[in-house]
Amino acid sequence: MSNTPSTTHAKTGSLLSMDPSRQAFILLRTVFTVAPIIFGLDKFTNILTDWTIYLAPVATSLVPVPAQTFMYVVGVIEIVAGLAVALRPRFGSLLVAVWLLGIIVNLLVLGNFFDVALRDFGLLVAALALNRLATGFRK
Repeated sequence: MSNTPSTTHAKTGSLLSMDPSRQAFILLRTVFTVAPIIFGLDKFTNILTDWTIYLAPVATSLVPVPAQTFMYVVGVIEIVAGLAVALRPRFGSLLVAVWLLGIIVNLLVLGNFFDVALRDFGLLVAALALNRLATGFRK
């Protein structure tokens, strides 16, 4: 048995031949670009879910607008956050992390959907990991 690599090598310059930290950066940047944009757009259509059920009533008492109008604003912010990750991942990743923190606080105040809050905490940590990876790459 030989310790030589298999005969099916990844092409030079392909994603599989990249440094693992670069691969992780690309993966996280892609997810944190696409997901917020999709979720943001869905705030206008409610195809995935009725987003207003995740909104703590205190939010609409602080900003006196209907819950769906509040969600429209949330949608715009999420779309902007996704675009920020695409264009400026060091900044955009922090924007997403802060946004996720806000979602977590909202869910805890709502007193429901603790599973979603825990999931979003994991996403917040991943956004911070993207920020750390982004410091090693341009943009």
